[in-house]
Amino acid sequence: MERFTEADGALSRRECVAYGGAAASAGLLAGCIDDSSSGDEPADGESYTVTMEPVGDVSFDSVPETWAANNGSWADMGIALGQDLPTSAWLVNRYHTQYYDEIPGVDVDTSDMITLSNDGSIDPEVFYEMNADVHVMDPNFLKNRFDGVEQSDIDEIERRLGPFFGNSIFSRGYDWHDYEYLSLYEAFGKLAEVFQETARYDAFERLHEEFQSKLAEIVPPEGERPNVAIFWAYGEEPESFSPYLIDEGTSFKQWNDLQVTDALAETGVKDFHSDRGEIDYETLHEIDPEIILLRGLEDKTAAEFEETVLAYMRDHTVAKELTAVENGDVYRGGPLYQGPITNLVLTERAAQQVYDVDEELFDRERVSDIVNGDRAE
Repeated sequence: MERFTEADGALSRRECVAYGGAAASAGLLAGCIDDSSSGDEPADGESYTVTMEPVGDVSFDSVPETWAANNGSWADMGIALGQDLPTSAWLVNRYHTQYYDEIPGVDVDTSDMITLSNDGSIDPEVFYEMNADVHVMDPNFLKNRFDGVEQSDIDEIERRLGPFFGNSIFSRGYDWHDYEYLSLYEAFGKLAEVFQETARYDAFERLHEEFQSKLAEIVPPEGERPNVAIFWAYGEEPESFSPYLIDEGTSFKQWNDLQVTDALAETGVKDFHSDRGEIDYETLHEIDPEIILLRGLEDKTAAEFEETVLAYMRDHTVAKELTAVENGDVYRGGPLYQGPITNLVLTERAAQQVYDVDEELFDRERVSDIVNGDRAE
């Protein structure tokens, strides 16, 4: 596939509209969401700059109309900000949109999204197929995680199409990530600046602060919090597991917010990101965590998980002797990627799993109203 050139009639976006299409309607939320922060946003037609590591200062002549996302964390942020679905994710099947079923009026269909990664590699030509105004992904992630993408490719994509704007926030286990990490809401706020949707962001931030206050009320004293172990499981009948140590990455946000104890932290088990290692049931039996959380199974409902994975472990010669298996405390551990909407759903689910909370901890209608531009409070 030949790349687009000016000779083909496809002028560089930097030459045409600098990184965006027509400005998003600044009045979308007028009279609905409190726009007290709108004074910080440029008027229609004014250029603006958003700064974030590692991409630095990124200038926009107008609000991006189309965008590509690296993963479900950033995709969810965009949905929360009232944007159309991104054109891509590096693995679309790990953008678990079933969590939106919890939120009325928020429906996402990923069938037309492009999966960027093909067996651990990315063909740079896919970016020209997407033709996005902005690429919400960390360029260092692309260069270090995948084969096929060089700095020269990134430079040309930016010149021909639009900038890269992202920071790998889901994990803090990568050696190459030697620049500032962002929390979920810090990254969310940066993306809100890109899309000029700070009113929606402010509404989510208020909701999140109230949510955190509720969590503080249900978290027991330090000595009474359970120890949990998080693993990636392979299939319905797992025989080995890839361990995750709980760090400050966004994929662990619910567990950090609930202040659980990491059962693997004081063992010799290394994090999956360190050496891609696995452990078997014998090693797991030595650790014997109170609660086992298994990732890689988010396509299953709670009932399906119990009927397959947990049932298998209960029949397993070694696994059945684990405290968590005996007590039925083996659960889905949540996905690698979560944004502001999915984090609310996943954290409430986690509270049910580890603290037996049986009440709703956030207002679904309020989330729906913010996403759809109906109100802020």
